[in-house]
Amino acid sequence: MAAEEKQQGWAPKEQAGEKEPCVLLGQQLGEAGRFAYAALCGISLAWLFPEKEQSSFRMEFMETFVRWLELPDAVLPAMTAFASGLGGEGTESFAEILLEDPILKENPVVITQDLLFFSLKDGYYDARARVLICHITWLLRIPLQELEVLEESLLESLKEQKEEESETAEVARKKKERRRKLKRYLLIGLATVGGGTVIGLTGGLAAPLVAAGAATILGTAGAAALGSTAGIAVLASLFGAAGAGLTGYKMKKRVGAIEEFEFLPLTEGKQLHLTIAVTGWLCTGKYGSFTAPWSSMVQSKEQYCLAWESKYLMELGNALDSLLNGLVNMMAQEALKFTVLSGIVTALAWPASLLTAASVIDNPWGVCLHRSAEVGKHLAHILLTRQQGKRPVTLIGFSLGARVIYFCLQEMAQEKDSQGIIEDVVLLGAPVEGEAKHWKALRKVVSGRIINGYCRGDWLLRFVYRTSSVQINVAGLQPVDLDDRRMVNMDLSSVVSGHLDYMKQMDTILKAVGIKTKECCLEEKGSASLLSPPATTSQQAAGSEPRQEEHTLPDEAGGE
Repeated sequence: MAAEEKQQGWAPKEQAGEKEPCVLLGQQLGEAGRFAYAALCGISLAWLFPEKEQSSFRMEFMETFVRWLELPDAVLPAMTAFASGLGGEGTESFAEILLEDPILKENPVVITQDLLFFSLKDGYYDARARVLICHITWLLRIPLQELEVLEESLLESLKEQKEEESETAEVARKKKERRRKLKRYLLIGLATVGGGTVIGLTGGLAAPLVAAGAATILGTAGAAALGSTAGIAVLASLFGAAGAGLTGYKMKKRVGAIEEFEFLPLTEGKQLHLTIAVTGWLCTGKYGSFTAPWSSMVQSKEQYCLAWESKYLMELGNALDSLLNGLVNMMAQEALKFTVLSGIVTALAWPASLLTAASVIDNPWGVCLHRSAEVGKHLAHILLTRQQGKRPVTLIGFSLGARVIYFCLQEMAQEKDSQGIIEDVVLLGAPVEGEAKHWKALRKVVSGRIINGYCRGDWLLRFVYRTSSVQINVAGLQPVDLDDRRMVNMDLSSVVSGHLDYMKQMDTILKAVGIKTKECCLEEKGSASLLSPPATTSQQAAGSEPRQEEHTLPDEAGGE
């Protein structure tokens, strides 16, 4: 048992007074190994987050990390130099030195585990830290699935510690917490006190937000030595008020022009990172619910779908259907294929029959265009107030759902504490500006990837923008030329023949952009995923500048 605990990086409970097991790992690594380990993290931080506004994050991370590994203070100037962008050419050498350490030869996954423990020590899982862990894991040729397993194992351990709390202590704690709950909920900004509490308790991640302080959260005695109070504090911090997370939030009254805003769970589980999907429209029949397009998605064990303005989205979806299924579609289809694909579409090029029927779609589209921007701004404030807890969030949406996300990110970028919340974003057929200057602000907010899935032949999206300036660039129709390692453009033209395909072909699209689905979950080992770093080791070692990626859809969805 002791050997197993040592291998997993957990300290026995009787060693509660000793330092965390991750520091023990640092002691076990040779001095060269620890130096290479810290250097690799510093160089990677500088490459992943080179922006000036990320400087304090890089420096604070490295200063704390040097202490975590018990490296001498004398190495700190070198590490801060690496984190400032120097020494990138040494990436491969440092990786080799680290992998040659006897500890890693037996089990290199301990590095991923160590970084995970370090990132969670204050009860706050920063999205930038998770992107760094994924990158280091990839540099050391460790399968990314190992990180998922470690995250699940750590979460289970914390939950078990919570369950071990004695009945007497639990009653006493609940009594005390009940007296403080009004103040606590006001501070946290919960949408509902009663609803959040009930959901939190039934979800098993419940109850208190213990003001235990960062030092007691996974930091002083390590994950396995946590007492029940500290374990609950970690869960409360990571998973949001009362453990309810996003399921605890439902808009009780109108916010500005918004009439409906609610999170619907797509899965039952909990995880250290979560995914929020945003549907672009609704229509009668199979796709009459917000959750329908996302039935195959398994990007996280904790997934939500945003339900918003269903009345207007249903009107839009029915308008789209009537437009495409009527005589207009039959008369215009061939002409549109020619004019759109040849790139000569102007207001005069649209067939008269289609323009006559334009009123069917123009009004509901205009209404939803405006409301999606407002919903996006509201979503930004929900995420900024950490309703989801202190965990990385991935956002994915299509059509007007992608527009919701775009405006959410733009709103977040204007706030001070917006960094480290969003891990990845996937925008599919986005009806938003496609010029790079409008996307620059997103770099401040998104830690991982910004994926723009587009289709050049999406005539419907082009049609609804026909009254705009002829020069307008629409992200859902073309790549966004943003010079940043985060930016990934995916040409989905071989899958998406028209705008409605974003809903109908969602399973194939998800696999194409690297989002896990039920079908490919077991076959994913070794294939590219959303979290795969966007450059090779040799590119980074050579100090190459971060560049945006552009992909065309492979013959088989899901591979590159």
